[in-house]
Amino acid sequence: MTLISLEKMKKIIQNFRKKRVLVLGDLMMDKYIWGNVSRISPEAPVPIVEVNKDTRCLGGAGNVSHNLQTLGAFPLLVGVVGNDEEGEWIRNNLPESKGIFVDKKRPTIVKTRIIAHQQQVVRVDWERKSPISVAIEKQIFLFIQQEEYDGILISDYNKGIFTKSLMNKVLPYALEKKIPIFADPKIDNFFLFSPVTLITPNHQEAEKVVHHECHTDSQVEKAGEKILSRISAQYLILKRGEQGMSVFEKGKKAYHIPTTAREVYDVTGAGDTVIAVASLALLSGAPIRESAILANTAAGIVIGKLGTATLTSEELINGITH
Repeated sequence: MTLISLEKMKKIIQNFRKKRVLVLGDLMMDKYIWGNVSRISPEAPVPIVEVNKDTRCLGGAGNVSHNLQTLGAFPLLVGVVGNDEEGEWIRNNLPESKGIFVDKKRPTIVKTRIIAHQQQVVRVDWERKSPISVAIEKQIFLFIQQEEYDGILISDYNKGIFTKSLMNKVLPYALEKKIPIFADPKIDNFFLFSPVTLITPNHQEAEKVVHHECHTDSQVEKAGEKILSRISAQYLILKRGEQGMSVFEKGKKAYHIPTTAREVYDVTGAGDTVIAVASLALLSGAPIRESAILANTAAGIVIGKLGTATLTSEELINGITH
């Protein structure tokens, strides 16, 4: 297979701007407390962080949506928040919040990271992972039926939004309407997402599915074949951390892509970037291998940034040309 030209790649990235993607997933807030450490606490052997500032941004499915937005696409985020200040902040910081449903019985999920001298010291999670209510589930599916979009991106953080009954409605609906579905799964829900156009597990998740290691190319190839035999997916991108990623398509040889990262500062949200870019590329007419190359390049850019990061289409074009 001949890889498409640099000019065609640029055209595909420019076409991101025409795409409207519904992002269905576990929505959360990422809080960052930034400071310095100069001494150890006398109360316990832990560092004392003297706080300089705190920041907040969209996390989970919100970060996927933000990636789509900074790449020029039109995300339509669908998720659940609590009836609290964090949920209100999320709704106020989205380009569109009509797909955000408030559940008074569960708090907005918040992940707070304390950063000192560019290093994460500790993370504190505030969450409830129980399945969403039948009432919220009905509201979500009705909303999905009423809106118009080019594809559905599933952002699973295993926090309760992906019930079996919701997927039993959404997936057949998308199939009937010929709407592509792109899924970034967590292990507990792995087999809920079938049939899909693309699924993007990481190598640790793949190991738990196939019950063997996924370090070498041959181990990964074996794993990819097993996964595609157990779920209905047109494409599989297996994310391998510092080893890059491997691309699978039924009936074709696996394609391995080495990582492009020069320096790694923070891998937070890199998987969100991969699924966002791969989905937009496929929707813009790129073959799966080129879509994966673009996603791999994008991941290499964002892990060179600290915190929950995104990138622009200009950065991605620059990344593939250098």
